[in-house]
Amino acid sequence: MTEPCDLSAIEARRLIGTKKLSPVELLDSCLARIDAVNPTVNCMVAMDSERARVAALNAEAAVMKGKPLGALHGLPVGIKDMNETEGLTTTYGSTSYAQNVPRHDDTVVSRIKAAGGIVLAKTNTPEWAAGANTVNPVYGATVNPFDTAKTCGGSSGGSAVALATGMVPLANGSDLGGSLRTPAAYCGIVGFRSSPGMVADATRRLGYSPLSVEGAMGRS
Repeated sequence: MTEPCDLSAIEARRLIGTKKLSPVELLDSCLARIDAVNPTVNCMVAMDSERARVAALNAEAAVMKGKPLGALHGLPVGIKDMNETEGLTTTYGSTSYAQNVPRHDDTVVSRIKAAGGIVLAKTNTPEWAAGANTVNPVYGATVNPFDTAKTCGGSSGGSAVALATGMVPLANGSDLGGSLRTPAAYCGIVGFRSSPGMVADATRRLGYSPLSVEGAMGRS
């Protein structure tokens, strides 16, 4: 390990809980990695740095006061740009929503926050998450972290690249026909396709269909 941002989610959370790593220190490390690498790979698209810092300071204070800590306490998280985030631009990769700033978090995001996760940024996706690539007319293409001439896969490619390059310890994604699994395989991380119905999703347009699921992504 060279930087706090290179820690796995489990390692970082364990160190935070034992007062050996500050959530602020972890956030600063993640931001430094984003500044250094994101211009090349283009996976983080809408940043929420200021509110993330406030959340990290609050998370640090909770640790020092001995308050109960959630499973994701103090961990910066990347949110796929298909999930609505209160106060943070959500485009779905479409120019029709290029200026869309939701007033509420969707279910997945609200539960991540409730567990102590800190929303740091939105991660890139193809328009409407349609395709095994990560290219859209709003933000352009996200490239493979190992070879920028190649694709990172999709549609959760932004999250996969953010994890592979150490920008965040955790990210989320969604999967209809491989959107968690394909970019995970292309980028050398893990995309977990959850069992249908396991992760609540109030925005599903076909509630009776078990095909589309929300899922977690991590480095290992």
